[in-house]
Amino acid sequence: MRVMLKATMDTEKSNELLHAGKMPEMMKQMLDRLHPEAAYFGPVGGRRTALLFFDMADSSELPPTGEPFFTLMNAEVEVTPIMNAEELQKGLSELR
Repeated sequence: MRVMLKATMDTEKSNELLHAGKMPEMMKQMLDRLHPEAAYFGPVGGRRTALLFFDMADSSELPPTGEPFFTLMNAEVEVTPIMNAEELQKGLSELR
């Protein structure tokens, strides 16, 4: 299932990681592991935020997916099922 992971990072903790030079490698490791079809980064609500769109084959993938953001960045993490336009059309056609 395609999901969107939104990780809103703690400013103090992410500042520490940036100043220590660890943030680029941590993000690279997450991207290499998740293989997102799209990844966006920017300030949301005034805090550093990552939006990652990727396929999650099984709900058992939730702990290893979110834990690095929780543990290393003290982030608030949300994982939401999402659809692309083709999947939406398929789902809507089944409502008839």
